[in-house]
Amino acid sequence: MRKTGNKKEPTPLERKKRRLGLYYGKEEQMLSPDGVRSYGIGTRNVERYNADLAKIQSQIKELEAEIEEMESSKKPRKAAAVVLRDW
Repeated sequence: MRKTGNKKEPTPLERKKRRLGLYYGKEEQMLSPDGVRSYGIGTRNVERYNADLAKIQSQIKELEAEIEEMESSKKPRKAAAVVLRDW
């Protein structure tokens, strides 16, 4: 954590890990019986998630990839260029 005055500001990696934890919690909540709402009119019943499960799972995958990339590359990337020449 970086210090700014008396407050400690989380690093980008720490923020992403925190967001990932929140998404895991939301996914767990949605997969539990409390995460599904049921509606019924007469003989017709509909069950829906409170949020879109596919979007949450795609965000989880994206955050996991970003965190893995941030942890694996401690040095900044170097730019390289290739110049093709026809002699």
